[in-house]
Amino acid sequence: MNENQNNAPNASRHAAFEIVALASSAGGLNALSVVLSGLPADFPAAIVIVQHLDPRHRSLMADILSKRTSLPVKQAERGDLLEPGKVFIAPPNYHLLVNIGNTLDLTQTELVHFVRPSADLLFESAAGCYKERAIAVVLTGSGSDGSMGVKAIHKMGGSVIAQDEASSEFASMPRAAIASKCVDFILPLDEISSALVSLVTGGEFLNDPPE
Repeated sequence: MNENQNNAPNASRHAAFEIVALASSAGGLNALSVVLSGLPADFPAAIVIVQHLDPRHRSLMADILSKRTSLPVKQAERGDLLEPGKVFIAPPNYHLLVNIGNTLDLTQTELVHFVRPSADLLFESAAGCYKERAIAVVLTGSGSDGSMGVKAIHKMGGSVIAQDEASSEFASMPRAAIASKCVDFILPLDEISSALVSLVTGGEFLNDPPE
């Protein structure tokens, strides 16, 4: 058992996965709304989100998404404690990182592939802390953010989901993730929530593997 699992909140110890990290860019508000609205109030894993936002404006993402899901949603702050069923969103212009001990950190280190926050950094930190008990989800978006981070999730034994091209408003981000050959499931947007529930509560999800 790794150090993180020793410190994990009790509710997540019965889950096959402790954390779900989602990344989206263009078209992300709708995609995140669909995914989060499909998760039950007792979802037993923490959720962290990177959504590319205009750094010049205050984000209303947490307020908007909290009205579309039964899960509590907040903009992440340094030191926030990850808990099952709670959703944390990276603030504009800050990288969001997961620490050993189930806490969050924010940094304004350099842009990664022209973006901040970076899905790659979030996924890599989640993989380092949670290893095989992490899930990465790459949703609609332009660019290739997340395509490096999914390799870390995959290497540590976690699971990776990518939204399929047909249901993506912008397919570049999920396409880049799929091209990494580290994606376990390629799913339509409206099937991702049920896949997450199946994986987190049972540790498996029956689906044809990516070609």
